[in-house]
Amino acid sequence: MKNLWIEDNLKQVKERIYAACQSAGRNPEEVKLLLATKTVAAEKINRAIDAGETLIGENKVQELQQKYSLIGNDKANWHFIGHLQTNKVKEVLKYVTCIHSVDRLKLGKKIHNYLSKENKKMDILVQINTSYEESKFGVSPEDALSLIEQLTELDTLRIKGLMTIGKLSADERVVRKCFRLLKSIQQQVIEQNYPGVEMGVLSMGMSGDLEVAIEEGATMIRVGTAIFGERMYPDSYYWNEQTTVSDS
Repeated sequence: MKNLWIEDNLKQVKERIYAACQSAGRNPEEVKLLLATKTVAAEKINRAIDAGETLIGENKVQELQQKYSLIGNDKANWHFIGHLQTNKVKEVLKYVTCIHSVDRLKLGKKIHNYLSKENKKMDILVQINTSYEESKFGVSPEDALSLIEQLTELDTLRIKGLMTIGKLSADERVVRKCFRLLKSIQQQVIEQNYPGVEMGVLSMGMSGDLEVAIEEGATMIRVGTAIFGERMYPDSYYWNEQTTVSDS
């Protein structure tokens, strides 16, 4: 008999999403589940796809290449959710439909240059460092509007919303503050009415804090551990925190 633990975990996560939406007075259909598949084998990802999931988020370019070659895009919609170095842009653009981690103008320009050559466009989210941690990537909240305004000059980029990684803390108030700040910035961007900019996506919340994120307005949550189990390395390995020199 087939082991159904991935399917069971998916069911539990969906129940958590539903309960959080009920508590917050939101429609569960407003919240999309993106599978954070860092280190997860293609076989397990396919199990989740067979169970009806379509949004796949990868953090590292090499893993993205390997898994895409095994899974393809017939059923899966691939997003890039990790820190993106400019020298990896050309490769990432071959596979994904959305980049969650645009956090600097240099990166935006590099993406734009490649897209322009191929007469293509790309959905992007602007990553904001709402926890103010030096180890985390993302534009500072104070510089977010300025960056978005500059990115609007790059007509191949379709800005769909914002992304953040909440602070890893046992204190719910600390985590909530990060998500509430992202929601506040979303409202500021909407008020600016930048041409062509949409703010429908708030990508925030993971396995441990998805309820708080939903309460604060998340429209997309990135869940891996609660579906695929614990990983060998800490999150800092996969989220490419700034332990090495950035190209920015």
